[in-house]
Amino acid sequence: KQIESNIVPTEIELSQNYPNPFNPSTFIQYSIPAQAEVTLKVYDILGSEIATLVNLTQNAGQYKVDFDASRLSSGIYFYTLKAGDFIQTKKMILLK
Repeated sequence: KQIESNIVPTEIELSQNYPNPFNPSTFIQYSIPAQAEVTLKVYDILGSEIATLVNLTQNAGQYKVDFDASRLSSGIYFYTLKAGDFIQTKKMILLK
């Protein structure tokens, strides 16, 4: 899901999810300055992959992804954005 914007980002950026803590869903925003192979995955505290939210080639722009965690238990989760050589991970908290 791409946010409507004519602004091309100058760098790759992964934003903190909102809201955080969340129940049961949250939004994750990121931006990429050029076309790239993008993956956005969610992991549990043990490092097990929980979900793949994005796995495709995307054009430059700002993106917003909804993550529905209604089937997961409360706890700390991590989301990792990979775009080209860029990798960044952030923490989110699910409170039920």
